This record gives sequence, structure tokens and C-alpha cells, in this order.
Amino acid sequence: MAGVAEAESSTARMRRRLHRVRISVRRAGVDWFRGEGSDLIAMVGLLALVPAITVTTLAVPMWCAPAALAVPIVAGGLLLRPASLLGLYAASAAALIVEAIVLGPYQHGPARVTPGTVLVVAACGLFGLLLAQFRARVGVPWRRGGTMLFDLRERIRVQSALPSLPGGWYREWSLRPAGGQSFSGDFVVAARTGGGRTLEIVLTDVSGKGMDAGSRALLLSGAFGGLLGSLPPHGFLPAANGYLLRQNWEEGFATSIHLVLDLESGDYELLSAGHLPALQLHAGTGRWEEKSGEGPLLGVYDGAQFDPAKGALRPGDVLMLFTDGLVEAPGRDLSEGIDRLTGAADRYVKGGFEGASWHLIETVAKDVNDDRALLLLARDADTAP
Repeated sequence: MAGVAEAESSTARMRRRLHRVRISVRRAGVDWFRGEGSDLIAMVGLLALVPAITVTTLAVPMWCAPAALAVPIVAGGLLLRPASLLGLYAASAAALIVEAIVLGPYQHGPARVTPGTVLVVAACGLFGLLLAQFRARVGVPWRRGGTMLFDLRERIRVQSALPSLPGGWYREWSLRPAGGQSFSGDFVVAARTGGGRTLEIVLTDVSGKGMDAGSRALLLSGAFGGLLGSLPPHGFLPAANGYLLRQNWEEGFATSIHLVLDLESGDYELLSAGHLPALQLHAGTGRWEEKSGEGPLLGVYDGAQFDPAKGALRPGDVLMLFTDGLVEAPGRDLSEGIDRLTGAADRYVKGGFEGASWHLIETVAKDVNDDRALLLLARDADTAP
């Protein structure tokens, strides 16, 4: 019996060791994939590539020039840490010296080591080292650092997704960052609250534009998304204002408009924090009406009050929320920009609602160097009042 117990104990210890080994291997694999593990494999591969290029250059000079040593140097700048990169540079410099001695610096033909070749390889090394040092300084993973900005852009896009609506309602929104960039200071957050009966949408314009405002927009969109639905509708803008004040940003202000819509009755409230008015198209008259609440910019002073404006979306009505990039331009009155927007909206909304937000931005503000966001919300004309 003692032998059996000892064997079982030994088996249990072995299982625990194997379990710990599996965990260590798994963690190492995850770290390597994320770029947090060792760069030894990449270093060995690039070091092996350097003599391979050198031998090929000496053996087949017509097909492999000495400047080909820039290839592992550029790859090293993207894959290696600065300390490992210096070792690769030393190997590349030694290979270039060997090529210069064997081929001669002024040999006729493509395979010759000229001062220009040395300068090209050295310039690639300098840029690679600067890139590696930048990634090390900001703490960007060395293998997946290139995907960081893509991940941030996708996170903003996911946070700006509009919830599905019941039958009889249609919504769409479009965003065009300044200068064709991927990041914008304009964003929207939305949620259905009150058991799904109420739709809350917040459109925000952060001070600045493009990538300058993108980081602040990412932070605020996450914070505003958490606040939306967690507070009563009239408590959202005061809480958002307090959050913005606590950031102590140099450019710490933002404009925002908060729509609270009853999806059963069509009644709504609009609360504004220094934002442009919304525009409502009344199906009965075919006229656009400006709707706006009263309130200061977010992040200016504490204790701000935000007074709502009330309205109702009847069957066939359309509500349009937008940022200043669509209607403001140097040397042009705001009213003129709004008239131009409503004129274009008459054509696209009446001609077919789907895709109208994109067409409106392209029509009235295609070449504007500012962030532009437009949200359209419509109630089907066949919906019972």
C-alpha cells in the first residue's frame, strides 16, 4: 500500500510540474505574439541573413548588390529592440567592409561598394534605430506596435455604433475626419434605456481636429458611453462636464448635444452644451426647424445648467444632428451654412433616406479641413401616430 501511495504521489507531482510547464509555455507564446517576449528568434534570423546576402553578393554580383544589406537593417528596425539592433548593425558593417575589400570600392559594374552605397545603408540604419528607440520610449510592443493605431480607431468605431431600433424608425450616421485621417475629434455614443423604450444619443465635438483631438475623443467616448444610461437623462451633461473639468487639459472644452427620444410616442428632449442646434424636418409642412437646448460648453466651469428643448417626431419627420464642420466656414455666416445643409438635405432625404448622411457630407463639406459628423433619425411615414 505504501508503494502504491508513493507512486500516486509521484504521479501527482509530475502532473503539477507538467501543468506549470504548460502555463509557462503558454505565457511565453502570448508574450511573443504580443511583442512582449524575447526578440531572440528575429535577431538570429536577421544575423543569418547578413552573411547570406554577403555570400550571394560575392558569388552572383549581377543579381545582388551591396546595398541589399539595407534589407535586414530595415527589418531589424521594425522587429528588434535598440540593444539587439546595435548588434545587427555591427554585423552589417563588418559584411560591408568584407564586400568592399573583396569587390573593391571602384570596381566597374553593379557590384561595387561606393560612398553612395555606404550612405544608403547608414541612412537606413539611422532611421531604423530612431524607430526602435521611439517604440521603446513609448512602450509600444515591438512586433504589434504597427497595429496599435488601428486598434484604437476600431475601438472608437465600435463605441460609436448605433443600437438597433424598432420597426418604423431609421437611423444612420457618417463621420469624415479632417484631412482624410483615421482619427477625429467628433464622436457619437448611443444606448437604449428605460427597458428599450428610450433612445439616448450624444453627439460630441472635442476641441481640435483630426489626430490632435483623437486621443481625447477616445477617452471621452469611453467615459461618456459609461455615463449614458447609468444616470438620469438630465444628469448626463452635468456629469460629463465634471469629468472634463477633472482632466485639466489645456484644450479641455467640448460641445455636445444629447437627444432623449421616446420610441413609442416620438416625444423627445434635446439638451445642449454649447452645440449647434438640431434640425427637424416636419413632414406636414416640408419645413426645417431649429431645435436647441440652452447650456455652456463642457469643461468651462463647474455647476453649469443645461435646459432642455422639447419636441416630437411625427410620422415622416426627420431629425438631423451635426457638428460645426458641415456649416461653419471662414467668411460665411452660420445661417448660410445651415441653409445650404437643409437645401441639400431636401434633395437626399426625400429622394431616398438610405446613404443620405454620407451624401450630405460629400455635398456640403467635401473639402473642408475639419472633422464632420452627421446623424439622421427618421420616423416612417406609415407609422401609426
